[in-house]
Amino acid sequence: MRILVILPAFLPVEDIKKTVNQIMPGIEIRTNMDFEKDDAEVVVITTFTQFGKNEIDKFPNLKFLQVSSTGYNNVDVKYLKSRNIILSNIPRANKDAVAEHVIAMVLAFLKNLIFFDREIRNGNWPVLTNSTELNGKIFGIIGMGAIGIKLVQRLIPFGPGIIYYDVKRLPAEDEELYGLIYMELDDVIKSSDILSIHLPLTEGTLNLFDDKHFSMMKDNAIFINTSRGEIMDENALVKAIKTKNIFAGIDVYSKEPPDFSSELFKLGNVIFSPHIAGATIESQQRFLQETIGNLIKYTQGLDPLYQIKEEL
Repeated sequence: MRILVILPAFLPVEDIKKTVNQIMPGIEIRTNMDFEKDDAEVVVITTFTQFGKNEIDKFPNLKFLQVSSTGYNNVDVKYLKSRNIILSNIPRANKDAVAEHVIAMVLAFLKNLIFFDREIRNGNWPVLTNSTELNGKIFGIIGMGAIGIKLVQRLIPFGPGIIYYDVKRLPAEDEELYGLIYMELDDVIKSSDILSIHLPLTEGTLNLFDDKHFSMMKDNAIFINTSRGEIMDENALVKAIKTKNIFAGIDVYSKEPPDFSSELFKLGNVIFSPHIAGATIESQQRFLQETIGNLIKYTQGLDPLYQIKEEL
């Protein structure tokens, strides 16, 4: 069975080759798709490789596509399903990393760390502080999947009130266990001092955060997006930052790298990171381990884990 792995060139490809070949010798690893056809039955990609109809058609024998990431909006799922190709992702490997990244951004805002760092570097010594505590704040989470749950678990010791919205409400026993309050989407947005987004990119979530939803947020609230850039309207976010003094922690962008001439990058009240919330040394090791485990399952005739059933 021929297996082809396609990785972005910025990853430590040679190290990954050594690890993979120790467990499953003979797997080819490439950093591009500069070919017309390939007879691979199994292909592994990351979220950084577009895999639409043109790419899928390069593999006439393809039976199983493994996306070694949580998101898979780079894949033409509908066309893949029309060819009866199995699709799996790795939805849990980066949940700890993303949860910690969200909390880091939130604390940086609440403790005013960027301002203090800048002032001291400029030779100033602020006497007063407007730092606040996470304890007692209302923390809203939009999307209560694996990452949302992990974020809740990390937040509990800090003592905020936690409210959430998801298209699929959690069982009552889970809400009681974690002290969660379920609300409709608009009510979560209106009530939250801090709002963190953990949604997949679908037709229903595209530009979900537009002028209407940003206008519902409290003045001075914190907005964190570590999911997908296309979920928010960038112009609407810029307007909210300017008119409502919204603070924003942004890890994802509709185009990556983004357009650095955008007004967004000229504003204060914003912390940026380069789509690395889920990319820690530990999470990358878990992605690799779970990907290899799924390949072994498939080659042994077993059903791979985390199969995607729905169409985006």
